[in-house]
Amino acid sequence: MKTVVYIDGFNLYYGSLKGTPYKWLDLLAMCQRLLPNHNIVMLRYFTALIKTLSHDPQAPVRQRQYLQALRSIPNLVVHYGRFVERVQKWPEYPLTATPPKVAQILRTEEKRTDVNLATLLMVDCVDAVFDEAVVISNDSDLLLPIKYAAGRFGKTVGVINPQRSGSASRELSLAASWSFRKINRSVLAASQFPDTVVTPRGPVNKPASW
Repeated sequence: MKTVVYIDGFNLYYGSLKGTPYKWLDLLAMCQRLLPNHNIVMLRYFTALIKTLSHDPQAPVRQRQYLQALRSIPNLVVHYGRFVERVQKWPEYPLTATPPKVAQILRTEEKRTDVNLATLLMVDCVDAVFDEAVVISNDSDLLLPIKYAAGRFGKTVGVINPQRSGSASRELSLAASWSFRKINRSVLAASQFPDTVVTPRGPVNKPASW
């Protein structure tokens, strides 16, 4: 049975990796440990290029190094959304004044990731690319494509929740054929790239701060 894995990159990062020493993650090795009896023919990784942050100017550099390391995985495809920055004014909380005090914030939003994932899940259903799809995300916006892939197209669809805390999306769990509640840290620790990864474009080193 052919399995394709759809990975919501930022959902995985903020759910399982942020604040840990496991960011240099070999996605194929992780999936093989999570799905040991599955024939994984493709991984689709959905992300967006982050922008320079005043408090962390090296963040885009580290991300580029990681994306280069992912090129060493032959059956992985990266799909890019984009980041949008907006300056907005919001009332300060708690609301202690009338009218409330207003603060100006810079809001960063990731766009297109969930739409890209949903679209390719449906396209791969129509094109019979897989017998089983595995979605690594806890984003309830993916409910409808998962529901259609399992119901209308008769595919096996698994959902793996990458969030360390909080509950898994009940909607996704009910729509899927099966689901995992979380990704154990032992799996992440055992699925790290070597410090230097050989890619088709040459070697790439693990960021020093990781």
